[in-house]
Amino acid sequence: MSALGRLPRALSALGRTSSQHLSRSITTTPVAHRRVPHERVAIVTGAARGIGRAIALRLAQDGYHITASDLPALQPQLDTLVSEINNTNNDASTPVPVRAHALPADVTSPEQVAALVRGSTDTLGPLDTMVANAGIAQVKPLLDLTPEDFRRMLDVNVAGVHHCFQAAAKQIIAQSGGQSGTETESGGDSPIRGRLIAAASIVAFKPFALLGHYSASKWAVRGLSQVYAMELAKHRITVNAYAPGIVDTAMWELIDQGLGEKATAESEGRRQVAKGEMIKKYSDELIALGRTSVSEDVAKLVSFLASPDADYVTGQTMVVDGGIIFT
Repeated sequence: MSALGRLPRALSALGRTSSQHLSRSITTTPVAHRRVPHERVAIVTGAARGIGRAIALRLAQDGYHITASDLPALQPQLDTLVSEINNTNNDASTPVPVRAHALPADVTSPEQVAALVRGSTDTLGPLDTMVANAGIAQVKPLLDLTPEDFRRMLDVNVAGVHHCFQAAAKQIIAQSGGQSGTETESGGDSPIRGRLIAAASIVAFKPFALLGHYSASKWAVRGLSQVYAMELAKHRITVNAYAPGIVDTAMWELIDQGLGEKATAESEGRRQVAKGEMIKKYSDELIALGRTSVSEDVAKLVSFLASPDADYVTGQTMVVDGGIIFT
């Protein structure tokens, strides 16, 4: 038989082999059973309020043990969050009782972040997921920025993410004996060992006027996450970021206030911009789905990124904004 004559038979055999391989390797998880299948631990920074609080609550609902962190001044809010997690995720239907504790830290300090990671592992066990959510915003024209304004923004929003990612990655690698994915583990088929997730923003795709240094910091988070994804892939650690839009949180209240004051000044006092007016204006004009986001919208995306369903997702900054930025 000629080579051309044997081709259909070879292709048929290849198809059968491929189908058998796919049937063995592809599994799905029913939506109703997406709790973390075994005990896992997540650290969430900036967890005292807003998006960070919603993320901590959602990951606890998913079955993660939670180390909730924020600035020491916000300890009472952290304590309230921890009590809520421990009281609402430990009923008779919970396969593994969820544990949570509070551990304050300033993410601008690498020493405090390293202590945060050590404290989490000492209390809850090996670390699986770091959510570097802590961040700040400031409304100010670029020509009015002081060196301290710029430095503070980058210290919290960029260096803070780096400190969290670096300390968490070192811990996760140490837990695996310092090994990368090896040929004996089928290389790229070896299991994911950890997940690093950072807070970016829609301004990491399209900056906003008067939020120049904030926008720059979030572009940096997007790039930093991509490089971490490149360097940590061999250790089976995925790295991604989430990019919220206009969210009804204390941070956006601050932005609303700053933009309102700027609009009032530009009108030379002829028009007093009311509280909440700028958020409503931006929401009405920019958001395709027609409503301001809530923190739980963002927490749902982080839940996905922290789940086995995202095992093949890394180096991405995912937008959750109701349709402002289209990528």
